[in-house]
Amino acid sequence: MAINRLFGLGCTSVRGLIAVGVAAALCMVASQASAEVSTIRFARQLGLGYLQLYVAQDLKLVERHAKEAGLGDVTATYTPLGSPSAVNDALLSGSADLAAAGIPPFLILWDKTRSNIGVRALATLNSQPAYLNTNRPDVKSLADFTAKDRIAVPTVKLSYQAIILQMAAEQAFGEGQHAKLDTMTVSLSHPEATISLLSGRTEVTGSFTSPPFQYQQLESDKVHRVLSSYDVLGGPGSFSALWATGRFVEDNPKTAKAVLAAMDEASTFIRENPARAAEIYIRLDNSKLSPDFVQRIITDPEIQYSTTPQNILKYTDFMSRVGTLKNRPATWQELFFPALHDRSGS
Repeated sequence: MAINRLFGLGCTSVRGLIAVGVAAALCMVASQASAEVSTIRFARQLGLGYLQLYVAQDLKLVERHAKEAGLGDVTATYTPLGSPSAVNDALLSGSADLAAAGIPPFLILWDKTRSNIGVRALATLNSQPAYLNTNRPDVKSLADFTAKDRIAVPTVKLSYQAIILQMAAEQAFGEGQHAKLDTMTVSLSHPEATISLLSGRTEVTGSFTSPPFQYQQLESDKVHRVLSSYDVLGGPGSFSALWATGRFVEDNPKTAKAVLAAMDEASTFIRENPARAAEIYIRLDNSKLSPDFVQRIITDPEIQYSTTPQNILKYTDFMSRVGTLKNRPATWQELFFPALHDRSGS
């Protein structure tokens, strides 16, 4: 009563104020709970395997789809990194929200985080062949490499190229011999490996790389191809993907949906506007490659830009069999967030 008299309020008015206060507090809590990130941070590797991210950056596709989803003004940042281990480190350290690299590095992180942060892929980015090239004219197959040779891959035992090389070694030398060439591999970014191979003045005599770097190497009459990842896989397979932690997608469902929509739009843009996509790549990558050269790569029938997975289980079957993965997914859907589950992937 004393409090009521002090403020000149009756019991009904006090109860009304309390109700308003509780409602306001609940609204504040709900608002905080529904708030999503205002900055979306991507970490990606280098090359045309990540072309959707170049296009999305230049055309601000993530920002537009986020605004259309009611998220307001959102900023997307893109950090290029030279190796898949650096990309995964950025995600795990919290300095990136989404990571883009080759399929095997993603699978290894998925396997290691199943019981905690639950990393899964939001989308694939493309299917493209990776070439193992050499500057040694006498090397015609894997059996021709010697202990003196060094084969550059983005990250030893982790990168897409390192895993494909193990698969190729098993096919060439027999079951149980998948690691036969591991001692020859060295970790180099694609640009560094290309410089080393073309110079012919380093210990690097082989480079297992990706577009556009493999095609740059083959412009030299001193370099030839030993094998393609498509030879090893028996056909096309997804090369790269975009992944995040389960917590990020759970806390930012509209953001995740906007990112997927942006990647879908970027994929369509690349297919319909290869010349413009080539120009964007060259400009953002500060590349000295000619637009015609890059456009020819983008329109190569062997390369497909798509967010739908292709032959993912070929990787998991091998990696689980040789012990690289402890867990073997029964379906490709186990590896991806639900937004992709109804697509005709494999």
